Amino acid sequence: MAKVLNFKQELTGCFGQPVSENPTQAMIEAAYKHHRLDWRYLTIEVSPAGLADAVKGVRAMGFKGFNCTIPHKVAVIQHLDGLGESASVMGAVNCVVRRGDKLIGENTDGKGFLESFRTLMDPKGKRVVVFGAGGAARAITVELALAGAAGFTLVNRGAARGRELTALLHDKVKTQVQFVEWIGDFKIPDGTDAVINATSIGLFPDVDARLALDVSTLKQGMVVADVIPNPPQTRLVREARERGCKVIDGLGMLVNQGVIGIRHWTGIDPDPGVMRRALEEVFSS
Repeated sequence: MAKVLNFKQELTGCFGQPVSENPTQAMIEAAYKHHRLDWRYLTIEVSPAGLADAVKGVRAMGFKGFNCTIPHKVAVIQHLDGLGESASVMGAVNCVVRRGDKLIGENTDGKGFLESFRTLMDPKGKRVVVFGAGGAARAITVELALAGAAGFTLVNRGAARGRELTALLHDKVKTQVQFVEWIGDFKIPDGTDAVINATSIGLFPDVDARLALDVSTLKQGMVVADVIPNPPQTRLVREARERGCKVIDGLGMLVNQGVIGIRHWTGIDPDPGVMRRALEEVFSS
């Protein structure tokens, strides 16, 4: 009996703008290869004006799912058929999953970050400063709040967006939040346990961009996390490490949320070590 040949590959991908610096493809395709899945992960530049058509294309071409990054994490919601619990609470989507003929928005950013955070600190009872109020900040603060964080100081240049996230956290997860409009170099308040950069400041190619932060107020033993994956050694990461802080780079969050995404799409539990090594090889070169 002749062997049946199958040249069809299952498709997943990432939509964003700009997206060329996003390294997710390296780790996802390494996992597909390791687990012998004939799947592809495509990194696709999609403008805000083209997002609706891109989602229509996903439906037409039978994509199993896709990731959303800047600036689509909130805007994509209107083009989907439903939301998972975490995405519904956060009002942001970073992972879309095909379930039958429906496209369902999930959020794996916060859960991925939480797994990295727990390797250094139990969030229960901790006070956290978060820079930014976009999709990543929403995901991270909601998951930390659900894990028992005592409260947040949100620091953002845009007052409207900052107050919007403050209200979401008050109303949806009943946590303590103080919003501070970001003017000049922010000083970390006494009693802070963790500091998180959830902005795009420091993302390639602006690798020397400086977070407006008085680094002298970072204390030894604080957890300092940066969500930027490219480069993983951001200016904030380097400065925090020099001051004796416990540091989480953007690769930890990226790998952990990628593991959850692959699980959503394929049903398998991928090897996170394979994914981390793939990213480290990319950046070491």
